[in-house]
Amino acid sequence: MRRGHGLRIAFFGASLASSWWNGAAMYYCGILRALHARGHRITFYEPDLAGRRLQREAVAAPWARVVVYPVEDTLGLERCLDEARGADVVVKASGVGIHDEWLNHRVLELRSGRTQVVYWDLDAPVSLERLLREPRDAFRALVPRYDRILTQGGGERVVLAYRDLGARDCVPVYSAVDPDVHFPVSPEPRFDCALAFLEDRLPDLERRVESFFLRAADLLPDKHFLLGGDGWGDRPRPSNVRYLGHVAPGERNVMRGTARTVLDVSRDGMARFGYSPASHLFAAAGAGACLITDAWEGVELFLEPGKECLVAQDGLEVAEAVLCLTDTGVRELGLAAHRRVLAEHTYAHRAVQVEQVLGHAGGPPVAHEHGS
Repeated sequence: MRRGHGLRIAFFGASLASSWWNGAAMYYCGILRALHARGHRITFYEPDLAGRRLQREAVAAPWARVVVYPVEDTLGLERCLDEARGADVVVKASGVGIHDEWLNHRVLELRSGRTQVVYWDLDAPVSLERLLREPRDAFRALVPRYDRILTQGGGERVVLAYRDLGARDCVPVYSAVDPDVHFPVSPEPRFDCALAFLEDRLPDLERRVESFFLRAADLLPDKHFLLGGDGWGDRPRPSNVRYLGHVAPGERNVMRGTARTVLDVSRDGMARFGYSPASHLFAAAGAGACLITDAWEGVELFLEPGKECLVAQDGLEVAEAVLCLTDTGVRELGLAAHRRVLAEHTYAHRAVQVEQVLGHAGGPPVAHEHGS
C-alpha cells in the first residue's frame, strides 16, 4: 500500500447521482467526499438504471469521477473493471442493483500485490442473516477472499459473524454527518408538523414504521405528521399524515429543520443486531432537529438518550414524547445532538478511520468542523 500520498480508489456502488430508491447515496457522498478532501482520487462506477437516470439530482462532483455504465449486458462493466485494474483499492459495495453476484466474483480478479479489494456491506445484518439462513449462498465462499469487509454498522456481532464466515478482517464504518450538507436552516411553513419521518418503503422496515410512526399518528389525531420517501403512496395511513413522496436532497435539510420533532426508525435486521445508526439519524442531528429514535442496542455510542435524543420502545412512547416535549426541550435536544455529531461523528472522522483500516498513512488530523 502506498504511503505519504493519496490512494487511487475504484468504487463500484449503486449511485452518487441519484437517491431514488438508493438509501446509500448520503453515505456514499459523505465518505467519498471526505476521502477526496484528504487527497485520495476516487472513480465511482454506477449502473445506468432507468429510474435513477430519470431522478438524477447531483451535479458533477469535483470530488469523484463518476462513470455510468450500460446495464443491457456486462460489456460496459467489463470495461470498467479493466480501467479499475491497478488501483490501490477496489471497493465492491453491496446493493449495486444489477449484476451484483457477478460483480462480487469479478472484482476479486483485480487483487494483486499492489491492489487490495474490499467488500463494503451497507446492509450487514441483513446480509449475515441471509448467509446464515442459506449456507449455499454464492457470496459465502467469497467472504474469505476479500482483503477486508467494511460495514455501515452492526458492531461486534457483525464483526464476529463475518469472522466466523472466514473474513480476514471486518470493520464497521458508521454513518455520520456532512456539516456542509446538513446544518440548521430557517424553517419553512410547508414542512411544519409535530413529527416527520423520511425513509424509503422497504419490506424489512414497513412493520416498524407502522408500529412507531403510524401508530403515533393514530394516537394523536389532532397533530400533523409528515411522511417522506419513495414507495409509500399506496400505503393506508391516518388522515393526519401527509405524504410527500420522494423528497429531493436539497429539501430534506429544510424538512428536518422545520419539523418540531423527527423520527428515525431502524430496519428489522439493524434493530436486532444493534449498533446500526442510519444516515438519516445523523442528517437530522446535523440539521439541529429534535430527534426521536426507536430503541436499539448501542444508541448511546452516538447520541446520549435523554440529552441528545429521545428513545422510544413503541408508537405509544413516540406519541408521549411528541405530546410532552416543551419548546425548550425541543431546542435543547436539537442543539445538544448537533454539538455531539460535529465533535465526534462527521464523515471527516470516518475518512481518517478508513485510511487507518486500509493501512494508509494519511494527511493531517480531522480539522475543527464549522458550527461546533
